[in-house]
Amino acid sequence: MRFLRTYLRFLAAVQLLPALESGEETLVGGQAVLEGVMMRSPHAWSIACRKPSGEVVSMTEPLERPSEKHKWMAWPIVRGVITLGYAMNLGYRALRFSANIAIEDMMQNEAQGTAEHVGTGAPVAAEDSATSKTQNREKAATLSNWLAVSNILISLAFFIFMYKYLPLLAATELKRIDPALGGRIVFNLVDGAVRLALFLLFIWGVSLWKDIRRVYEYHGAEHKTVFAFENGDSLNTANVQKYSTFHPRCGTSFLMTVMLISIGFYMLIPFTTFWARFASRIALLPVIAGVSYEIIRFAAKHRGSLFALITAPGLWLQRITTQQPSDDQAECAIVALDHAMALEKDRGGELVIA
Repeated sequence: MRFLRTYLRFLAAVQLLPALESGEETLVGGQAVLEGVMMRSPHAWSIACRKPSGEVVSMTEPLERPSEKHKWMAWPIVRGVITLGYAMNLGYRALRFSANIAIEDMMQNEAQGTAEHVGTGAPVAAEDSATSKTQNREKAATLSNWLAVSNILISLAFFIFMYKYLPLLAATELKRIDPALGGRIVFNLVDGAVRLALFLLFIWGVSLWKDIRRVYEYHGAEHKTVFAFENGDSLNTANVQKYSTFHPRCGTSFLMTVMLISIGFYMLIPFTTFWARFASRIALLPVIAGVSYEIIRFAAKHRGSLFALITAPGLWLQRITTQQPSDDQAECAIVALDHAMALEKDRGGELVIA
């Protein structure tokens, strides 16, 4: 049951991945994971997860910025697609690490329970303990690899079915009932309304699950810590906790912007058959993502602009996807950012704060 629960938490978090991460390769950002936070700087990333025992487990690795290798990857629109894909890949790796920690801890507890049940009373040798931990880590990695493959397939199918197929099907069926809904503008407004409703229902529905609510709390901890860093405060729980959990560069704002911008894009498509419309919605995803990225990027720097109004619904939605964190949760975010910044400094990286 515990493994199934961990799997379901991981599966739900993967579906929420775009809403939990922020993609911007020149700034500090991060993502909530299972019982922890991932933080990244332009040239480093770190993840810190808290085990049930209270121990914080962390990992830090260097990063390569795609735009430093290929200049065309820094072009407007293109950079949004590249950065989003890069951030999604990194975010998935972070989720896998946090799932590994949970599975490994579960296996260790089960092993200890078995030993206590046998009741030999003999002390466990240090070598045996180390061997057991290594075996558990290998088993956890194997399970995580299996989870990775299955979740990529499930997530892709879920996204296409939920946000492309179902809204288009609903709009098509409503058009048959009332032909007045068949106009290009009205049809795509209905399609967009259904898609937005499904998205909001999913975000709200999973928030009722205690485990996902904890992910949302870590999401709030990530935002607070980034705010404290951007304002030049020393990173401690007292300073971090005074900031808001709502951040303009959040993935939630990005997703909401994508939902709204896509309605306008689909109105420009002249196709009238179901499958042609369906194919065009999938084909246009990179373009819509790139344009939405530019809007979010501009709005974050120009809070009083018209584009900032477009991103406002995303900030409102963060009332669900971010929650007030505890000090322990904020500490995880601080540890992750401290480690990432230490490696960033070692690599001679420079940050551009918006």
